[in-house]
Amino acid sequence: MSSWIEVGQLNDIPKPGARVVKTTDGDIAVFRTAEDKIFALRDKCPHKGGQLSQGIVMGNKVACPLHDWKIELDSGKAVAPDEGCAANFPVKMDGETIMLSLIANTECPNS
Repeated sequence: MSSWIEVGQLNDIPKPGARVVKTTDGDIAVFRTAEDKIFALRDKCPHKGGQLSQGIVMGNKVACPLHDWKIELDSGKAVAPDEGCAANFPVKMDGETIMLSLIANTECPNS
């Protein structure tokens, strides 16, 4: 069984912005940067559980909408001085189609 699923087309996600993919293990936010880079994180801030998909994407980071923590899109790590991480997931493009792996690159406590 493949761990990759199709989650839509590149243009389905605003630039910059996010889309939520619902899974049985929790929501995953798929982000598109202004430079058309695609990233995926567990849709849960490590601080208070805010929906990262509702945050503002700036460069390769997203600001949590609850308390403005900055989370690195490529690693899921909180930007210092904050600490913690959101699990990140592999993504790849198949032409204009976004493919998401449901197997996390990193697992984070409480993520």
